[in-house]
Amino acid sequence: MAQRSAEAPLNERAQHLLRALVHRYIRDGQPVGSRALTRDAGLDLSAASIRNVMADLEDAGYVQSPHTSAGRIPTDRGYRFFVDSLLKVRSSHGLDAESLRIRLDGGQDTDSLVDSASNLLSGLTHLAGVVMLPKRDAGAIRHIEFLPLSERRILAILVLNDHEVQNRVIEADRDYSAAELQQVSNYLSAEFTGKSIGDVRRGLLEAMQADQQHMNTLMTSAIAVAREVFSEQDETRDDFVMAGETNLMTFAELSSVEKLKELFDAFGRKRDILHLLDRSLSADGVQIFIGQESGYRAFDGVSLVTSTYQTDDEVLGVLGVIGPTRMEYDRVIPIVDVTARLLGHALKTGH
Repeated sequence: MAQRSAEAPLNERAQHLLRALVHRYIRDGQPVGSRALTRDAGLDLSAASIRNVMADLEDAGYVQSPHTSAGRIPTDRGYRFFVDSLLKVRSSHGLDAESLRIRLDGGQDTDSLVDSASNLLSGLTHLAGVVMLPKRDAGAIRHIEFLPLSERRILAILVLNDHEVQNRVIEADRDYSAAELQQVSNYLSAEFTGKSIGDVRRGLLEAMQADQQHMNTLMTSAIAVAREVFSEQDETRDDFVMAGETNLMTFAELSSVEKLKELFDAFGRKRDILHLLDRSLSADGVQIFIGQESGYRAFDGVSLVTSTYQTDDEVLGVLGVIGPTRMEYDRVIPIVDVTARLLGHALKTGH
């Protein structure tokens, strides 16, 4: 889990009451008073004893009392302890994996699969689903072709993993005939078939640094054209798809005009969310950022539950769910986990 920290130990009674309080607050969204907690906890304790435990939890930073109520709500610290130490995640067996797999049909192209996954996450959780588009460097090149357009403009066609097709229009530094471009296509396909875009970029860099005098005309032309196709400046696709943002408006704690504007501005900028997703790329399993743990003020009061998706041992990207900190973590976590595995499988079988 993201941002795990060493917590002061809580005795069994305090843990039991904290768990009951978090569950009730997630369900109702209202501060929890001692009387309600007495009923929910099922412990043979007086209301006074429960108030004392709650006071200790408040002093330790696990709960807080809104000034408008005598009841208490969990803090980010309280949610973190709950998620790391008290949460019992529901089994994924309750999900109809076959139905979900069909909705992530491997016959779709990559962008369609990503769009389907974000809608699936949103539809199942009634929160916002977010899916990072696969890294451009991922996937093996199967074929490269160049077609002349006009005025030194060339259409580059890349086939990745036998299925995904990427088209890019580049501006050449001179005119190329159709025959020249065919030679360049054949040369680059022979050199780079089976390699990733990242490997191709590194290979081109090494070639450009080599002794130019020992290059023949074909190699020079191939490097000049390919350099434009695989330029790092073309990394505009490192983005994400989001669905269900309006679901967040149904939660009272996120529904103020000021909070919604702050949150939707962050969605529009994309930089903050991409940074959080990037932080999950190298992590194992499901990661959870709770409220202020994200490091961005716009996400105060919001949690992000993420997981990487991959084909075989290659991580392609990250997907997740964005919602209020009082989301049903026990239900959301298996949905994120299963969707990540199904998306990876669909990308593998479809490509």
